[in-house]
Amino acid sequence: MNSQQCIILGILIATVAMFIWGKWRHDMIALAALLGCVVTGLVPADGAFAGFGHPAVVTVACVLVMSRALQMTGAVDLMTRRLLPSKGGALAAIGILCGLAAFLSAFMNNVGALAMLMPVGLQMAKRHDLPPGKILMPLSFASILGGMTTLIGTPPNLIVSGFRAQTKMGSFTMFDFAAVGIPVALAGLALVVFGRKLVPIRQISGVEGFATGSYMTEGRVEEGSKMVGKTLREVDQQLEDFDAQVVGMVRNRFRVVAPNRSRVLMPGDILVIESDPESLASALSGLGLQLVEAKDAPDESANPSDSESETEDPNTEATAEKPPTDTSEMALMELAVRPDAEIIGRSATDIRLRSRYGINFLALSRQGSRSIRRLRSLKIHAGDVMLMQGPQESVIAFAAEFGCVPLAPRSIRLPDKRSAWLAIAFMAAAVCGAAFGLLPASISFATGVLLCMAFRVVSLRSVYEAIDWPVIVLLGALIPVAGAMETTGAAERVASGLLNWVAQGNAVVGLAVVLIVTMTLSDFMNNAATAAVMCPIALSTAAQLGARPDSFLMAVAIGASCAFLTPIGHQNNTLILGPGGFRFGDYWKLGLPLEIVVVAVALPMLLWVWPL
Repeated sequence: MNSQQCIILGILIATVAMFIWGKWRHDMIALAALLGCVVTGLVPADGAFAGFGHPAVVTVACVLVMSRALQMTGAVDLMTRRLLPSKGGALAAIGILCGLAAFLSAFMNNVGALAMLMPVGLQMAKRHDLPPGKILMPLSFASILGGMTTLIGTPPNLIVSGFRAQTKMGSFTMFDFAAVGIPVALAGLALVVFGRKLVPIRQISGVEGFATGSYMTEGRVEEGSKMVGKTLREVDQQLEDFDAQVVGMVRNRFRVVAPNRSRVLMPGDILVIESDPESLASALSGLGLQLVEAKDAPDESANPSDSESETEDPNTEATAEKPPTDTSEMALMELAVRPDAEIIGRSATDIRLRSRYGINFLALSRQGSRSIRRLRSLKIHAGDVMLMQGPQESVIAFAAEFGCVPLAPRSIRLPDKRSAWLAIAFMAAAVCGAAFGLLPASISFATGVLLCMAFRVVSLRSVYEAIDWPVIVLLGALIPVAGAMETTGAAERVASGLLNWVAQGNAVVGLAVVLIVTMTLSDFMNNAATAAVMCPIALSTAAQLGARPDSFLMAVAIGASCAFLTPIGHQNNTLILGPGGFRFGDYWKLGLPLEIVVVAVALPMLLWVWPL
């Protein structure tokens, strides 16, 4: 192994390790890998950013814009209302909902499809007296399965098609993935619908509200409250009736972590309480506490000592605040934070939630961790569920701007029928143009985006807001890195190792190894990154075995789309983490059987449709 091969493999191993670690965003890691290749001379400086002009990158951006058009015009709402049954059993309802999710994901961004159908799924869970997770996990997995059936269904398919084009065999067409993808998706759908009993129960059936885990909220001890003079131990004893507990307090602008249970409460004290959503109101009223709203106030110090100074009296109102709203117009709504949401890493103070939007941040649900930081200064994470209070229009507008999904029952908006039909027509035309070879996929969908803009189906500003820029940077940066793997011969060396140690020259075993390795990587790192890493290895493996590369590239496409074991493998799995009340280890119970089914169906289908 020469020095260049050692360097590129070292960069690749470090990149994969950083992806799995998850400390940095995927686009940052990919850009660091690209710059590492440039500095070491593996990628020429004048070609470092050539990947951003790759047809796959352009197509991904255009598909995201057209997906936004389908969402914002109400086209998906029209389909949902007409196709989903208002009556019938839970099994039929889940089956139809999952089938609709799979179908939509074949032609639009699967995260967008899930976001549109999640409120429907939650209402369906309430109607059939089911824990929300029993519907949300099958719904998430179904939307992932549907994406593997078409060229535009998921970014890995576009990346695989791009690598095929580099072999001088041309790109895959729109429905080349369907011959294998549809049988795999149907088998997977059957399992997630009939095997929903494998989904862990994280909420007792029959309760009101959603399974969002435990909320962290704040209650103030008012003057004359019956809590004045009581100890925290006595408060905890009363909270046991509501399945709640005190996890922190604020006194005189000082925050106390794990306060002593013998501490006596005084007027103005603020208690940080952990409670289930359905017990939240009862716990506060039972103690006679006043709910504290998260205001636009300066953040307190980040000093991790047992007590910390705040910069503002908790009783002080924020300045430049929106005028009060009639309480009859106020609504409570739960918002799930999407993995790509703008609010991630920011707090209510950072975005001036009350002064800009007139919304109160009342409570937070976060799985897997506990924080006693003040709500107004708490940094939001992906998968969090926030309880917001304000005019419904304001909350919905805030959710749309910052990438959150409303979970509470919402009035179904009246779609713009003209724009909805135009969005459907433009998407269908773009699909047909690419499917029948009239235009390259990138040109066909770019034309569709231009038509959407020209006919005002999607606003000019939202065109750029619809594009998932971290994914675009990820793809544009990793394409040259993957090219360096091929030009240095590193991919061929890795393929030789797999063949000698595992496959031992057997093409069928080699195909299975590529499929399983790709699937395993996609459970812990971004699926687009997985495809970009595995495609050069798959091509080299096929070349050394004397097999057709198509079957190996298709194995990468299938494997990269099947991330079912963890909440971090796919954005959809992260999105349902909070609303479903799930834990990290809940996914494999349904996900592992599903991945076994995928391998069992995909391998013979690959050998039949794309013979070696």
